[in-house]
Amino acid sequence: MDDKKVRVRYAPSPTGFLHIGNAQSALFNYLFARHFNGTMVLRIEDTDTKRNVKDGEESQRENLHWLGIDWDEGPNKPNPKYAPYRQSERNKKGIYHKYIQELLDKGLAYKDYSTEEELAEMRERQRANNEAPHYDGRWYGKSKEEQKAAEAKGLKPTIRFHLPKDHEYEWNDIARGHVSFNSDNLGGDFIIEKSDGMPTYNFAVVVDDHTMDITHVLRGADHISNTPKQIAIYEALGWEHPTFCHIPLIFNPKTRKKLSKRDKDTLQFISEYKKHGYLHEAIFNFIAFLGWSPVGEREIYSKDELIKVYDPKRMSKAPAYFDQKKLDWMNAQYIKSMSVEELTDRTMELVKEGETEEAKRLQSIPEEQLKNLIMKTIHVHQRDVNKLLEVIEYVWSYYNVLDENFNYDLIKDNEDFNNDDVLAVLTGLKEKLENGADDYSQAIKEVGKATGVKGRGLYFPLNLAFTGSTSAPQIYEIMDIYSRDTDIELLDRMIKALQA
Repeated sequence: MDDKKVRVRYAPSPTGFLHIGNAQSALFNYLFARHFNGTMVLRIEDTDTKRNVKDGEESQRENLHWLGIDWDEGPNKPNPKYAPYRQSERNKKGIYHKYIQELLDKGLAYKDYSTEEELAEMRERQRANNEAPHYDGRWYGKSKEEQKAAEAKGLKPTIRFHLPKDHEYEWNDIARGHVSFNSDNLGGDFIIEKSDGMPTYNFAVVVDDHTMDITHVLRGADHISNTPKQIAIYEALGWEHPTFCHIPLIFNPKTRKKLSKRDKDTLQFISEYKKHGYLHEAIFNFIAFLGWSPVGEREIYSKDELIKVYDPKRMSKAPAYFDQKKLDWMNAQYIKSMSVEELTDRTMELVKEGETEEAKRLQSIPEEQLKNLIMKTIHVHQRDVNKLLEVIEYVWSYYNVLDENFNYDLIKDNEDFNNDDVLAVLTGLKEKLENGADDYSQAIKEVGKATGVKGRGLYFPLNLAFTGSTSAPQIYEIMDIYSRDTDIELLDRMIKALQA
């Protein structure tokens, strides 16, 4: 890095909630800023007023915080030198129009009074002639009289930037190396201010990045075609452009195309990962590996470790494929390494938020009872769940176990098991519980010794009695989740079924 203090920005539009692709951009900007002891700026690009959604900005902020991403400047942390941080507010202050006027005065931009119908007709004609769509420059160089005549008809102009002919726009991209575009292939002179006075994205972003002293722009590779237009504006205003890094896009491994909101088999929004019980540490770690990798084979890194080892030169050129199995594995690793108390607190939080039907159901259980139930369930299942939503589902099934109808025929008609032996095990354990035994593991061993039944013959029927399944984790731990009365009732039900 050069001596200039690193300043990066994450600049979402509040047109929707925090998507996995946006989170990837935010995360790489965050790692870059923290690794180089720089500044991260949160800027809100809200000029597309028709598409802005209520609470879109707040959702972005909340979900970034949940992920573990913070920023040094933004709407809620203004630096007077650079504020405001919302484009709509910057536009009201006239920040953009000042530079629009400069380009108009230099003859590098001009007013275009073309109507929508005229532009549609132009595009139709180009299609018919098999030409690439482009603006044909019809209003470039028009006289003041022609402009006044158009205004007399009530036409409101857009402002277009005039591209020079056959000019190369090039830059050295951190992720992609040398990139070059010829001005003749950029679709013609492009709009920098709409007829309502709002700047377009490609213009506003240049003014914002320059006036906010942004040194490095890390954003999705889908912005590559915007970069030459932005460099054209930098050059026209006599400014140095920042260093660009175009982050690999996230692809769906099934379609081999960019992850789309139509891809129903992948969760799209960070809020969905949160409510399904993925841990924010795991999501942070997983996203960091979408388009970047450290040296070596290791895959589990804490946030601080990622900041330390982050090297932007190891950004990939190739698309990043979203691997759901890898994410589930990674989340499971974090669950295994966390304390039961911490996992209990996080599961309780999910229940209180009630963002899923499964979580809402548990809200009917008294809080202390629920906390105890969750803690015991995590103790049993910590090593076999991928996400906390599975814990919530287990808790509900244990809470309602007496409402279940277990299929005892799995053992009743099974020639591998002697009915008398099974009944001896069940009645023996029931007697021990009725006589106050509270070390369930020891009680089961004693029943096995007394009946001479061991191994599968001992545990298969007990699994079925307490879970309805023939395979289960340590059955004495499952018994501890239930009350003693429930344990006795479950044994009694199976005994009666086998005696019938």
